Amino acid sequence: MRRPATELGAFERYLSVWVLLCIVAGIGLGQLAPALVAAIARLEVAHVNLPVGLLIWFMIIPMLLKVDFSRLRELGQHSRGIGVTLFVNWAIKPFSMALFAWLFIRQLLAPWLPAAQVDSYIAGLILLAAAPCTAMVFVWSRLADGEPNFTLVQVALNDLIMVFAFAPIVALLLGVAAIQVPWDTLLLSVVLYIVVPLTLAQAWRRQLLRRGAPALAGVVRRITPWSLAALLATLVLLFAFQGEAILAQPLVIVVLAIPILAQVLVNSSLAYVLNRRLGVAHCVAGPSALIGASNFFELAVAVAISLFGMESGAALATVVGVLIEVPLMLLVVRLVNATRPWYEAGAARRRGTAG
Repeated sequence: MRRPATELGAFERYLSVWVLLCIVAGIGLGQLAPALVAAIARLEVAHVNLPVGLLIWFMIIPMLLKVDFSRLRELGQHSRGIGVTLFVNWAIKPFSMALFAWLFIRQLLAPWLPAAQVDSYIAGLILLAAAPCTAMVFVWSRLADGEPNFTLVQVALNDLIMVFAFAPIVALLLGVAAIQVPWDTLLLSVVLYIVVPLTLAQAWRRQLLRRGAPALAGVVRRITPWSLAALLATLVLLFAFQGEAILAQPLVIVVLAIPILAQVLVNSSLAYVLNRRLGVAHCVAGPSALIGASNFFELAVAVAISLFGMESGAALATVVGVLIEVPLMLLVVRLVNATRPWYEAGAARRRGTAG
């Protein structure tokens, strides 16, 4: 039986509304208190803005606390679904986003954008697609009646791969796009926003599990609002810096949303169809498609700020990913649920042929 959409909390369900309010609040703050915003911008060490870095840790650690690496022992149970998701996440999605960014941002819609920021926008979009979603995918999976163990295994595996693959993929695609990126800053970002938070979260998780699973669940439930509050506070600061650019060209956000929409629909469809052709059960194909489409936007925002600064087009592009994440993923959930009879008929034929 399908789980009701009420499993998506009110805060998450209306995330796009909160982001829109952050746009207004941030632009207002930038216009009314420019000296305060400038003072916050100066609090940097090694290209890392200290207030934003702290907020990002509050964003990421509660999400990484949910990751259970012990589930990796169960890799063989859903090997075909896991293979499809890994293929889409790491061999297709970053490269398809680079293609869509080039097509829409550098070619078709370039006249609608400030020419000086085009490279930065492309960099932000690449960062957005270079890491699979870690936290919200649990919500999307539940709404699509996904297999919980598959989702847990896939998230754990993606996080492990991300430690080693994120920086090389980003550097490769930015290099192909002729966008220079300092390797030392990129590696520092990986350490600060992947390795250290993941290590701290897993150490905290082990400590909590010594007191039992309910202790872990209780802490996760209590600190999840911290993550969302930190995200919104970060967005207010970002829009405080981006206010002038947005007021000058308000269509920028709409233009940046187009390649994100394209990559989500293309990659979720690809994962879904590949799973169907392989005869994978719908309860695995659903979360596979959702994991293949969603992004770890918290990490993308953090790295964009470290590499290009809070006033950059890259930071703005990653924030647009936050803005449209919830409505886009709810659309994919709706499509996955609505096409279940079609999917299961085709998957059953494939299983019968293979048998």
